Amino acid sequence: MKLSEIKKILETVETVNFQLPNGNFVPEHFHVTEVGLITKNFIDCGGVVRNETVINFQLWDANDFEHRLKPKKLVHIIELSEKVLNIQDYEIEVEYQNTTIGKYDLGFNGKDFLLLNKTTACLAQDQCGIPSEKTKLNLTQLSPDNGNSCTPGGSCC
Repeated sequence: MKLSEIKKILETVETVNFQLPNGNFVPEHFHVTEVGLITKNFIDCGGVVRNETVINFQLWDANDFEHRLKPKKLVHIIELSEKVLNIQDYEIEVEYQNTTIGKYDLGFNGKDFLLLNKTTACLAQDQCGIPSEKTKLNLTQLSPDNGNSCTPGGSCC
């Protein structure tokens, strides 16, 4: 989800809830402790230099059980970050500590924000010798070779 998308959503919702991939919710007394701009410069295993920029939201919950982040307050935090850090309309990555700090992509289901599991991938598969994924077929998609196939009751086995 891009920054412009979350800002539009925040104009329409009454509460800000984040649901983890396992279905549990981040406690409603969470804080957004950081909104940042992260730029990653790296080289992939094929030798290609790459750059990636994301906006990072860090969620944190403490013993402040009376705290409830309202949509307008989060919009204010975002707008201040845009102004001070010159943030553009990048994808959002969310950090949240469960047993360790997890990084998530952000989605929305019409009511709640969804923390979506991030995955890794080889960016240079053609250089690493990783075979391309084979087409998966259901057995019902295979056409029988009538001359060489067995059928139930056909006395071939």
